[in-house]
Amino acid sequence: MRRDLIIGILASILFHVGFLFGSKIFESSGKKTVVVEEEIPSLQLMAMPEIEPEEPEPSTEVSDAPVENTRVDFAPPSQTDVPQTITMDSFVQKIQPPPPEGVKTSAAAMVIPQTRPTQVAAKMGNVFNLKDLDQRPIVRVQIAPNYPYEMRRQGINGEVVIGFICDTNGEVREPYVIRSSHREFEANALMAIQKWKFRPGKKGGKAVNTRMSVPLIFNLKDND
Repeated sequence: MRRDLIIGILASILFHVGFLFGSKIFESSGKKTVVVEEEIPSLQLMAMPEIEPEEPEPSTEVSDAPVENTRVDFAPPSQTDVPQTITMDSFVQKIQPPPPEGVKTSAAAMVIPQTRPTQVAAKMGNVFNLKDLDQRPIVRVQIAPNYPYEMRRQGINGEVVIGFICDTNGEVREPYVIRSSHREFEANALMAIQKWKFRPGKKGGKAVNTRMSVPLIFNLKDND
């Protein structure tokens, strides 16, 4: 009897164990193995923009090929100022066109002081004569005086001798009339001589003030 009881207990235990775990065992055995294939990632390349070819750099190499002759125009060089040695010969005046009729010039406006060098010459220091110089002044600019209209109309020639000082800059200082054949020529001669320019005279290698005189001749025949 005890044996039957033990068998009954074991059968009951097996029954309950089978009831509890039997469904899980069958479920686990009925499951199918699913193989998941891994997707291989694909790499998608972006389209690159077309690159324009680079322009070749200019070659700095010297070519051995002969160079064609090309004409190059150059501006002509400016003429140098050729000094002219002033002489004591007469300066001949060219005829100037007469003023229009009805126009009268004021005689007072043409008057220029005719004084000999005094105070200005004293301030300039030493003034040398031409004979004392190592190099005489050289004229660079000569301005011709105007021929007085009334004297030209009457056919009168004349001469005016102008004295002045050529300073160390070649400028005419203190011009004055030494003598003249007609007073009508003096004003025009004085105004013209003040515009003359010189290369100053030199003594001992230095520019010095020089006392000079120049005759100006008004001659109608030389202008025919």
